[in-house]
Amino acid sequence: MKLLSIDSNSKLAKTNKVAGENYLYAGLSLMPDPIICPGSKAAQCMDVCLKESGLAAVYPTIALARQAKTDWYHRDTAGFLRALIKDLIALRKKAAKLGKRARVRLNVLSDIAWEHHGIPQIFSDIEFYDYTKRAGRINKTPPNYRLTFSYSGVKTYARQVERAAAAGANMAVVFHVKKGQALPKLWQGKAVIDGDEHDGRFDDPAGVIVGLRAKGPAIQDASGFVVSLGKVAA
Repeated sequence: MKLLSIDSNSKLAKTNKVAGENYLYAGLSLMPDPIICPGSKAAQCMDVCLKESGLAAVYPTIALARQAKTDWYHRDTAGFLRALIKDLIALRKKAAKLGKRARVRLNVLSDIAWEHHGIPQIFSDIEFYDYTKRAGRINKTPPNYRLTFSYSGVKTYARQVERAAAAGANMAVVFHVKKGQALPKLWQGKAVIDGDEHDGRFDDPAGVIVGLRAKGPAIQDASGFVVSLGKVAA
């Protein structure tokens, strides 16, 4: 089973078009669960996860493939990692043929600490990036692995947000803003950049908010995970 994909995820495909002049982006999409998304309970984000949005809402086989990968990871982690390493080697070769450098998001829909598996350390010439809801991972990854903290405003998640802020992490914030509408320029005193334009998080300046528009089930969210405009500091 091939684990990495360049164009099956719409966000990564878009990134390869608009921000991939010097880089080849690829990602690993698993089916999220509380084990590979350990911060999801506190953040209350599982119900509004994008796992059933985009192409997955049109083609049921996508969800089945993601679940099969997750099952493999749980059942045979060592075998899964061997296959992932093989895919990363192939991706690196493909990028080199194109005169590019590989950039990989291993947690498209999950939050696995890949640094604990040694993956970024093995591929020091590949730039890895992810969003995480685990503040304890911030500033503890190798130089070639950059994390953006994923915000949620629910009370059960407040301590994680405080820890991430204290660590100086960039934060991804989902706003109740419709497609085509502008994101706020500032949030809690920090500049907001448009994270929907592409997924090139490795190039983001320090100290910014990565603004995202609510999509799929998140459009109806009222838990506090998605930030309403009434709570935005303009």
